[in-house]
Amino acid sequence: MNSSHTISEPLADVRPAINIEEYSLEGLTIMLVDDSKTILRSAEMFLAEKGCEVMMAEDGFEALTMISKKRPDIIFMDIMMPRLDGYQACALIKSNEEYADIPVIMLSSKHNLFDKARGRLSGSEEYLTKPFTHDDLITAVVTQLEHHKHLEEDLLPEFI
Repeated sequence: MNSSHTISEPLADVRPAINIEEYSLEGLTIMLVDDSKTILRSAEMFLAEKGCEVMMAEDGFEALTMISKKRPDIIFMDIMMPRLDGYQACALIKSNEEYADIPVIMLSSKHNLFDKARGRLSGSEEYLTKPFTHDDLITAVVTQLEHHKHLEEDLLPEFI
């Protein structure tokens, strides 16, 4: 194999730099699903200060019930939870035609490749490792908004 990249070198981040201050998150409904009250409260604080409406659930079952009552724009889903874990809850959301397009961002203290791949296989769009910062959380939201905007722009000419 002829490559200048070795396994020990980190891959460059191909995501474009995002200035999170340029984005208004006013009016977005974000769901946080985590069995840690500390994680829920800190993420709620970060999102509420940017103008988001925040829905909180402590496990996957509670989240599924809440989603059916009020559809969130983005879901942050912990992996390790009682009753219904994040992988199972994400797979159920993505298998439902009505909710499959809601971006799900997995939250976990697990940061190995296997867990990230399992998150993708369950249908998540992104994987955020705990502990996360204010900027990590807001950047994940903005990234999903940008992705959705590009999808709409790509599909728009087909309908004109």
